[in-house]
Amino acid sequence: MKIIPASELIINEDGSIFHLHLKPEQLADHIILVGDPKRVTMVASFFDTQECEVSNREFHAITGSYKGKRITVLSHGIGGDNIDIVLTELDALANVDFKTRTVKSELRQLTLVRIGTTGGLQPSVPVGTYVAAEKSIGFDGVIYFYANSRDIRDTEMESELVRQLNWPLAGLWPYVVSADRSLLEQITQDDIVRGVTVATNGFYGAQGREIRLPLADPELNQKIMHFEYEGRRVTNFEMESASLTGLAALMGHRTVTICCVIAGRVAKESNTNYEGMVKGLVEKVLDRI
Repeated sequence: MKIIPASELIINEDGSIFHLHLKPEQLADHIILVGDPKRVTMVASFFDTQECEVSNREFHAITGSYKGKRITVLSHGIGGDNIDIVLTELDALANVDFKTRTVKSELRQLTLVRIGTTGGLQPSVPVGTYVAAEKSIGFDGVIYFYANSRDIRDTEMESELVRQLNWPLAGLWPYVVSADRSLLEQITQDDIVRGVTVATNGFYGAQGREIRLPLADPELNQKIMHFEYEGRRVTNFEMESASLTGLAALMGHRTVTICCVIAGRVAKESNTNYEGMVKGLVEKVLDRI
């Protein structure tokens, strides 16, 4: 049985995992992920009880109970690189014996729902819409560092995406992954749009925002907006859904990302006073997770 070296899986002196500072016994099976550490406190304000709270850097976690269900809410910060840290450490908390540094014989499946904010790319998803990433298109490359990614990717959709977009970025092949079907149906029901989300590796140039530096392809956003595959169009931009969905699928966990549209990239409008809309989404997810 493979023993994981201390340099590969770093465990703190108190028995917690390196970045998240959580201990295995502090992790619930149902996890809500948010980007902003402050939003963890807002989500946990709905809990009936709270059993622990830990914080390190951008990673803030509270585990408690909501209507009889044990839930952990955790912030992941911004970007797919942070998702690589968070998913790997959550999986280790669930499926690695910290005393023997070996993978457990029976694997524990986690259920993860990411709640975030997003920019809408179609008139059908105006500001205020809740959109679930039924399909996520990754412009970040995170899952290519792990074996067997083709097993969980929609390679036909990838090829069509590259063709229609006349893909301009040499060396970066976009990938497509799907949310867990049963969790998608459980959470979205009939009042959350099921969409196609592009997850980029940046907020500015990667999402077609030109401030001072010129863009490699100024028309890329327009091509993304007009991309169509099997009657589906790209609904929104964000930064984490693809790496989260891809890594969770490789690890055997259930996950879906649901975002509130706070900016309309077509109408060129935004709403910075969106906390009330996000709070409404949090309540829906808590009741359905």
